Amino acid sequence: MQFKVPQFIDIEDKLFGPFTFRQFAYMAGGVSMIFVIYKLLPLWIGIFLIIPVGILTGLLTFYKINDKPFIYYLQAAVNYAISSKLYIWKQRLVKPSDKKDGAETAPETTSIVPMTSTSTLKDLAWSLDVQEKEQ
Repeated sequence: MQFKVPQFIDIEDKLFGPFTFRQFAYMAGGVSMIFVIYKLLPLWIGIFLIIPVGILTGLLTFYKINDKPFIYYLQAAVNYAISSKLYIWKQRLVKPSDKKDGAETAPETTSIVPMTSTSTLKDLAWSLDVQEKEQ
């Protein structure tokens, strides 16, 4: 029995002329926001909001990075800005030549790896990656 295999499943259908539904939704939303700003605010004040909204609308509608829509990169940037980051401070060791009169040197410390997950294997791999970058 022969079956037809679907092809070009990663290409969206063009529903509104040369635009896909997603592109049309971005353009309709951007144009409607620009229209509302134009009607509610005087032009000399509204222009400072109209230009960024127009640029964002154009980027969302037409701009692709590595054949991926701009919305993926915008979402990644927002997630990065909002999410917490892990900062590790490594204490700088005092060299014997830097030691002042009567001052003791700090004992050599090893870097302590915080527990980032419940998996011991992931923690071990993470600690190995961190120690390779430090050296």
